[in-house]
Amino acid sequence: MSNFEYRVGLGHDTHRLVTGRALIIGGVRIEFDRGLDGHSDADILLHAITDAVLGAAGLGDIGDAFPDTDPANKGLDSAIFLNAALDRVKGLGWCPVNLDCTIFAQRPKLVPYKAAIRGRVAELVGLPFDSVNVKAKTGEKVGPIGREEAMSADAIVLLRRESS
Repeated sequence: MSNFEYRVGLGHDTHRLVTGRALIIGGVRIEFDRGLDGHSDADILLHAITDAVLGAAGLGDIGDAFPDTDPANKGLDSAIFLNAALDRVKGLGWCPVNLDCTIFAQRPKLVPYKAAIRGRVAELVGLPFDSVNVKAKTGEKVGPIGREEAMSADAIVLLRRESS
């Protein structure tokens, strides 16, 4: 009988909304008049998931692994960061079990995109569709999210490692 060790990681990311940028959330392009400002593609959801994965394995956060001061990270697809983080944790024997995410955006309404985002995230993390959950919440017109100045995302991941 195998013994397993489990760890949970929590990730968060926030970016300002600006004109002249594409809005990409969870690796999916969203039709909107603004996008998220950042050094890479500013994908808040993939950044939060990357943070959660690294945190669960005790490997710091996305800023440690992929600093925004590094010109090599300029404009990169955030899937690259997530894949690299997953490679690091898998190298230590960890594998994702499930993932739960929340996106905070006043607009656009994300309901039409949630299944596509969930599917893309499941593909990137290497999990079945039903092991990934994506929720969308508004800011109820309060604070920077409610005033449509920013968007943010939270993610929590469970990792498992078979122990000897």
